[in-house]
Amino acid sequence: MMFKHLSKLVAVPMVMAATLNVQAQQTPYDLSRLKSSWEVVENNYQGKMQFLSSFTFINNGSNPFPSKDWQLYFNFVRMIKPGQQLPGVKLEHVNGDLYRLSPTADFKGIAPGDSIKVNFASDAWAVNFTDGPTGIYVVWAGQPNKGIPLKDYTIRPSTSARQLMRYPGDKSAVVTPTQIFKQNAVIKDIPLAQLPLVFPTPVSYNTTAGNLVLDAFPDIKADDRLAASARFLNNELITLLGKRATGKVVINFKVDESLAADAYKLDVTPQGVTITASDNEGAFYGIQSLKALISPAAWAGMPKSISIPAVQVSDYPRFKYRAFMIDVARNFHNKKDLLRLIDVMALYKLNVLHFHFSDDEGWRLEIPGLPELTEVGARRGHTPDFKSMLPPSYGSGPDSTNAAGTGYFSRADFIEILKYATERHIRILPEIETPGHARAAVKSMEVRYDRLAAQGRQQEAEEYLLTDLKDKSTYHSVQYWNDNVMNVALPSTYKFLEKVITEIQAMYKEAGAPLTAVHMGGDEVPHGVFEQSPACIALMQQDKNVKNVDDLWYYFYRKVHHILQAKNLEVAGWEEAGMRKTTIDGKAASIPNPDFANDNFQLNVWNNVIGGGQEDLSYRLANAGYKVILSGVSNFYFDMAYMKSFDEPGFYWGGFVDIDKPFYFIPFDYYKNSKVDGKGDPVTAATFMGKDRLTGFGQSNIRGIQGLLWSETVTNSDRMEYMIYPKMLGLAERAWAQDPAWATEKDSTKAEQLYNQAWSVFTNVVGKRELPRLDKLNGGYNYRIPTAGVQVNEGEVSINSQFPGMVIRYTTNGEEPTQKSPAYTAPFKAGGKTVKVRVFDTRGRSSRSTTVKVPQPQEQLRNNRN
Repeated sequence: MMFKHLSKLVAVPMVMAATLNVQAQQTPYDLSRLKSSWEVVENNYQGKMQFLSSFTFINNGSNPFPSKDWQLYFNFVRMIKPGQQLPGVKLEHVNGDLYRLSPTADFKGIAPGDSIKVNFASDAWAVNFTDGPTGIYVVWAGQPNKGIPLKDYTIRPSTSARQLMRYPGDKSAVVTPTQIFKQNAVIKDIPLAQLPLVFPTPVSYNTTAGNLVLDAFPDIKADDRLAASARFLNNELITLLGKRATGKVVINFKVDESLAADAYKLDVTPQGVTITASDNEGAFYGIQSLKALISPAAWAGMPKSISIPAVQVSDYPRFKYRAFMIDVARNFHNKKDLLRLIDVMALYKLNVLHFHFSDDEGWRLEIPGLPELTEVGARRGHTPDFKSMLPPSYGSGPDSTNAAGTGYFSRADFIEILKYATERHIRILPEIETPGHARAAVKSMEVRYDRLAAQGRQQEAEEYLLTDLKDKSTYHSVQYWNDNVMNVALPSTYKFLEKVITEIQAMYKEAGAPLTAVHMGGDEVPHGVFEQSPACIALMQQDKNVKNVDDLWYYFYRKVHHILQAKNLEVAGWEEAGMRKTTIDGKAASIPNPDFANDNFQLNVWNNVIGGGQEDLSYRLANAGYKVILSGVSNFYFDMAYMKSFDEPGFYWGGFVDIDKPFYFIPFDYYKNSKVDGKGDPVTAATFMGKDRLTGFGQSNIRGIQGLLWSETVTNSDRMEYMIYPKMLGLAERAWAQDPAWATEKDSTKAEQLYNQAWSVFTNVVGKRELPRLDKLNGGYNYRIPTAGVQVNEGEVSINSQFPGMVIRYTTNGEEPTQKSPAYTAPFKAGGKTVKVRVFDTRGRSSRSTTVKVPQPQEQLRNNRN
């Protein structure tokens, strides 16, 4: 790290977090006059896997920025590397992603009109704006409890190859409009009338003659067993049609016990509708298919009449487990967000919401009897010692009222959500992150301990303590926390878990919601944990089955399994819950743990980074007997950025994930259709050489597929929906639809042709039917509108979109396109002009602008010759 004042270059020291003794600042500087920015200087800095970036601070005030008595905090998702300890300022890692910048005795302040630069090197690389520091605030010595945000802060765009190329051999700085055009070129524009009307793709679908016209309210009749479905459809149609007189059209719900619980038949004729199912789950999916037949425009208001095409559908899902995970811990998402999410999941027949409510940065569910979990664990903000609440994370800032950092679901909120989901045949799987990723719980219980111990209630204080207070172990997690793991040797840890599970089970019972399993986390426990814990050392001495620190892992999950088993619940967890550490040829390795393979452990396997070496982990665990939910980062982590662009939010450590990644995933042979690795480079056959394949037995252990949204970069409702949609439609198709022909075709050329045909149908359905439907549902969703593809040839401009049916508008005068700009219909000449392009949805929202400077044709010829 380096500190630069005008032309003078000074290195910044890196020291461990410490409390600074500073004198009171009587007259703090007006921070609204301090302009700040951050930018990437270069990736591959010094030829290493690190990057150099820079803060710039400009004093626009009439008073000098002080030389002392201040501290500047910020969040940053990379580990900052130590620098030389020279005069000026020092940069400290506080904990997690929180850093602190403060002056040394040699700092001279910033004179009016002057500026300083602070350069520092960090791990890995930076590609997009969400890599930048966030949540910057200043604390004055005289006001140690108050953090003041720097509001005049910008992240400067990276534009040069030096800033954007991650490493030598990186294929491109960013995805270009020409590359997007070529990607989209395989998509054929299919007339709306030729597209299937039911999505996801049903098992059997046939159109028949005529249409059913609804101009009055239908007469809804149902066998007793399907009465709940009839009530649900009645409420849906009131939303669509309003309350009006009942007409002659009859909608019948009939029981057919020969059908599976989640299967249905839908028969629409000009006279009426029949939905046949064995229970309400199948009937509910029939209702969703009936809704799919209704034009999206009909949901905008209460039309006088609705025309529904006559069809015959026979359908059931490929996978029983079709899931989506929402992380409300890293950044909070409120009840409205979740109810809107559940509505879309229901529409596309997903049936499990994995509720990730606890992590290092937040505990988001009220637990009666443990108020500290939400009083401390659900609040983030600045305090001098960060004990009464969690520290700022992911840009949540110093104010504890920040909606992303602070918030939780009350018991009543959660019961309401459970009832809403259950009515839509969506089960909610609660996740208690253990034993790692647990800092919010750990610190909350430490506050509880301190409160009760101070009152002399020592036994009560220790009842739910998750910390061995004498533990001297040194570690840091992947997210750089050094105190985030529950101690697995303490009996109080298991009493805590039993208390939480008991309270959660009571909420489900009150809501009338099914609860068959609890997800107990299990991922990313850091090396070094427990090694110097007296409690763990004592346990290893007492229990002959616990021979070393690694064995504590199996001890923990055996205890957790027994707790859940006693409550008739199964263990769900991340893949590490089913792994055992060992050696192969003297080298450290992990294998499926035989201890729990027959105990119905359900594992979300996330680590399938193509090119990362663990591509076959899902299959190895399924082959070993574990129940596997395919949750691989390469295809299903929706927090991954859509593509490589500075303006595109999200992570990318597992690759870039657009809607095609979940769509082209082949569950039982995803090697076959993997196209690029985690870096974006083309995959070769050598990538999967020696990797285990899925056996027939293993195939029987694949329960389903799950999409996931981790929320480190997801700080509000709009960003949440932007990252989820339209990717979720690719997930829904692959989870529900039967194995497509292109997935099993052995001839590679024919398989590619079949895939391209299916991809064209899918993208047309999305663009012409499903996104317009999301425009109308619940007032509209903030799905991502893809940027346009643009190709220039001899001064002629051709434009396309990933989703046919969306309107492309352009300008040739350098101005931003609006809804009044010309709509693109055919290639046009624009030699020597600057063309700007945007893609628009039915509500007038648009994609980011694509700008192309079109050379004169002769210039193009000269460039080609050169």
